[in-house]
Amino acid sequence: MNATSSNPSNPEQNKNSRAPDSSTDASRTNSPAQNGDVQNSPGQQMWGGRFSEATDSFVAAFTASVGFDQRFARHDIEGSIAHATMLKECNILSSDDVATIIDGLKQVLSEIEAGEFNWSIALEDVHMNVESRLTDLIGPVGKKLHTGRSRNDQVATDIRLWLREETDNIIALLVRLQSGLLDLAEQHTDTIMPGFTHLQTAQPVSFGHHVMAWFEMLFRDTERLVDARRRINQLPLGSAALAGTTFPIDRTITAELLGFEGICQNSLDAVSDRDFAIEFTAAASILMMHLSRMSEEIILWMSAQFNFVQIPDRFCTGSSIMPQKKNPDVPELVRGKAARVFGQLMTLLSLMKSQPLAYNKDNQEDKEPLFDCVDTLTGSLLAFADMLPNITPNKENMRAATMKGYATATDLADYLVRNGVAFRDAHEVVGHAVALGIREGVDLSDLSLAQLQQFSDAIGDDVFDYLTLEGSLAARDHLGGTAPNQVKQAVSLGRTRLEVFA
Repeated sequence: MNATSSNPSNPEQNKNSRAPDSSTDASRTNSPAQNGDVQNSPGQQMWGGRFSEATDSFVAAFTASVGFDQRFARHDIEGSIAHATMLKECNILSSDDVATIIDGLKQVLSEIEAGEFNWSIALEDVHMNVESRLTDLIGPVGKKLHTGRSRNDQVATDIRLWLREETDNIIALLVRLQSGLLDLAEQHTDTIMPGFTHLQTAQPVSFGHHVMAWFEMLFRDTERLVDARRRINQLPLGSAALAGTTFPIDRTITAELLGFEGICQNSLDAVSDRDFAIEFTAAASILMMHLSRMSEEIILWMSAQFNFVQIPDRFCTGSSIMPQKKNPDVPELVRGKAARVFGQLMTLLSLMKSQPLAYNKDNQEDKEPLFDCVDTLTGSLLAFADMLPNITPNKENMRAATMKGYATATDLADYLVRNGVAFRDAHEVVGHAVALGIREGVDLSDLSLAQLQQFSDAIGDDVFDYLTLEGSLAARDHLGGTAPNQVKQAVSLGRTRLEVFA
């Protein structure tokens, strides 16, 4: 789910759903009226038969997850419908009971989507809230739904269903962003800018070639997410609490109904595994690192000192005191949000590092970091998918900057090597020529033939063909090079490569 879409099961996006206050602040949890029916007798909890006293209201609020895991409501109900269908196919529940259960679940979902569902902290989580409402609607038959499963394998299934969907959305955004970059690169295969090392002018490159470097970063990110999706898309349901179930279930039926491409092979691992979420967050961190690098370049390029590019005003803000300012707020914010995603990765790694098999309550803490990671990444990609393809390069300033840094020095050295001079000797000759250019205040291409020839008799009057910026670009005419025709071929190939993700 992207950062701008409506999500009926998200309490932040659906204020009418009467989501409970799950704050752990004691001043907000002392009163049952503030938090729903949290001071129930032990029998009122759906697991309460074992206990002799009611859960304290603070503890109920502290341990409840319904304030955030209701975001899984649709996925939880989809999983329950598939589970009930499987129970019918295996003759564990009757056709009539399952039909009643499925109709009831659909009604629960409609209430949630309409914002009419009353979430209760006393029922702890999305699973118990849905099941309790189902039983209210259809009576005791609703209690049969949990046959052959546990909340442990249920939540593991929900999170995979949700993350699979979010991964697909993110991949689609990445493809949209990359398609825009291909269009931008194609428009600027001949636009010359300085290529940098150490943020010092190094050699001329085309702006299109630079944009294609961004494309390659994002392409690898897309591949990582596609690969991670295979491990997300494995079914844990049927593992029950940790050891499987005594009922004669058929997990392949459930997997097929829910679109899983595989089944978790070990019940202990299935209910406690969260490395698929960690892997996703790691891939998201690398992607955000790439967006942050792009942001840094845009921020530099927009400064008065560079003045290489402009981005649309809608991605910028002004200053409250300095009227001349146009601040690149979106790139700056994305650069900052990268740190936020990195932090969520460390949270999940730290959460899992000391857990014994199988499920532990610690895993309740896996959802909010993952939610935040997905929301942050989705929002960043939405902004970039609109912003990056609409960059306007300042061609004149880019070209002028390229001329200032003796960017064709390597071309002169290569020219000498082709004329029989050893590279190290050529390197020294060019160094002397650059020193002369600095003293004279001119570029290498502005030195006279006589001035250049004083450093080497291997220099002929054709040298100036290699000292122009256009000549420098054109000379790098090989796969991966910055020659304009190579950039055009890279763009064409890029479009073909993206078709794999369509």
